[in-house]
Amino acid sequence: MYEGERPKGFRDLTPELMIVRKKVISIIEKVFQSFGFDPIETPAIEYWDTLAGKYGAEAEDRLIWRFQDPLSGRWYALRYDLTVPLARYMKSHQDVPMPFKRYHIAPVWRHEEPQRGRYREFYQCDADIVGSQYPEADAELIELAIKAIDSIGFTEYTFKVNDRRLLSGIFEEEIGLENPIPVYRVIDKLDKIGEEGVRKELQDKMTETTVEKVIKTISLRGKPLEVLREIRVKYGGNKNITEALNHLEEMFNLIEDPRVSVDLSLVRGLDYYTGPIFEVFLEKPRIGAIAGGGRYDNLIGMFLKQSIPATGISLGLERLIDAVIDLGIIKDRRESYTEAYVVYLKPELIKQAWKVASRLRDAGIPTRVDLIRGSPKKQAKRANRLGVKYIVYIGEREVKENRITIYNTLTGERREYTLEEFIGGPAGGG
Repeated sequence: MYEGERPKGFRDLTPELMIVRKKVISIIEKVFQSFGFDPIETPAIEYWDTLAGKYGAEAEDRLIWRFQDPLSGRWYALRYDLTVPLARYMKSHQDVPMPFKRYHIAPVWRHEEPQRGRYREFYQCDADIVGSQYPEADAELIELAIKAIDSIGFTEYTFKVNDRRLLSGIFEEEIGLENPIPVYRVIDKLDKIGEEGVRKELQDKMTETTVEKVIKTISLRGKPLEVLREIRVKYGGNKNITEALNHLEEMFNLIEDPRVSVDLSLVRGLDYYTGPIFEVFLEKPRIGAIAGGGRYDNLIGMFLKQSIPATGISLGLERLIDAVIDLGIIKDRRESYTEAYVVYLKPELIKQAWKVASRLRDAGIPTRVDLIRGSPKKQAKRANRLGVKYIVYIGEREVKENRITIYNTLTGERREYTLEEFIGGPAGGG
């Protein structure tokens, strides 16, 4: 019934899209490396026991792809993110130097309803610091994410910051919620359902007075040090809140970017966060968070049975790509990496065309030569379809005179060169 169809929420990516993706990935990877982060890779599949109990009920009951191996009877799961696999990695590689700074760019899988910017298979671009409990580690991740997003070409975005200790201190100790997790889940939908939608859902869980306290709290946002000062005046005697404020103030003393703000409506849905949390939103297009993360000081300890501080941030590649295309940030959209296409005018000239193509490739010029014995007209048509810059013509005269005829598709100019002249001149940027 489904033969020849894609599963829902999964995509085929054309060469044109893949070229854009690889360009964006290369930009992100270069920024990660510039901050001294090194790459790792972990398996796409983990034991279900590795992931269970780390994310919270919603993710584990509904969103994680898991299955039983019919041969061994063991339960496995596709990785839901790159953070829990990192925690498991740290158990397997306990000799890494601390702080351990790793990046990982790879696909993850979630069994959720597909929509724009949200797929069942998608790439995350993660950078994490393991082994530092200090605010400068969180500050470096914020700076890194800003540098990566700026380097891609985005300028108008908001970088929201909060702290789980602020949330727990205010909601549990000041407002008196015994179990704030369901409330966090509702607040986390603020961008989707709006303040009134959040208010309506909260009314099913608490009194009207408590709802108003929650709404008033999550409405607090603005310039970091100003908001932190206001919170300190109001809740300065609370231990959790004081710890968060001290940490955030040190962190913000290292960050000077007007796009960074404190926003108490930011909660992040996963259970493993313990300190500062982050999300980044574009002004346009409005496609949800393009990056998110935070501190998770207890997660690695679940595997190592000792306290290991850690913090990380993840850039969502799919939403970044969608926004890059929508905004036309990458101008030189192309369907192929091919820069030169060798067209031979007679079938018996294939050997000479073959040699010319080989020489161009050796010079670093991505080159195609016709493989299906088309007419010169059809060869040139295929070259134009690929959007190549140079069409290289090989005819009897060119062979006899040891020259090539070059048609520059961008300028419309046609000229003859020796192969070395072309490689050393137009094709070589001279």
